[in-house]
Amino acid sequence: MTKLDGKIAVITGGTSGMALETAALFAANGAHVYITGRDKTRLDRAVAGLEAAHPGSVTGVQADSGVPADLDALFRTVAEKHGRVDVLYACAGIGSLSEPLEEVTGASFDEVFAVNVRGTLLTVQKALPLMGAGGSIVLNGSGGSVRGVPGSTVYAASKAALRSFVRVWTAEWGPRDLRVNLLNPGPIATDVVNRIPAGVIEQIVNGVPAGRMGLPSEIASAVLFLASDDSRFVRGSELFVDGGFAQV
Repeated sequence: MTKLDGKIAVITGGTSGMALETAALFAANGAHVYITGRDKTRLDRAVAGLEAAHPGSVTGVQADSGVPADLDALFRTVAEKHGRVDVLYACAGIGSLSEPLEEVTGASFDEVFAVNVRGTLLTVQKALPLMGAGGSIVLNGSGGSVRGVPGSTVYAASKAALRSFVRVWTAEWGPRDLRVNLLNPGPIATDVVNRIPAGVIEQIVNGVPAGRMGLPSEIASAVLFLASDDSRFVRGSELFVDGGFAQV
């Protein structure tokens, strides 16, 4: 038996990087996985790749986590096809590590918070009616939310908000058998890295005690732990998978 046999999982922003790697690991562990993406071409490519390895285990839904109507359509699709959600990995996020305070605008602030903060809140809110006892919610934070990285004012603040979500929701749900935890990746070698100035990347890696960037597979393994019954007594936690980046 694998860790997610028969589970229904939803992963937002699942077309690349950490989320796509997690979708593949979930499917390999017996889950049926819904992944979302804003770009239909990228979404179709991701679904095709996952289906080739795990036939019948993946459904793609085009959705932007910053658009409430898209989230409604996502969970309506899940409800119609499977009737429930057992695992939610709210991974969709945007932001910049090269936007110093002097360059922040109202528009750039609103864009990031619409997806990372409001979008995450609405994703969880809209999933709740489909979630029952034993369900697991994982929010995707960032090690940068607790360690000052120049140029990340808005992005870091948006991820710091997720820590408060996790604390409050854990307190609100009390003894309800539904858990929520925050995963904080450190610098991870994904396609996003290619859009960050080389000097910024070098500076970040120099601050990682492990001496390297993490791998998407290392994030996926941590999400699988939080999604599975292995973490059934873990609630309201903040798990750093960052090579020590935010710890020293």
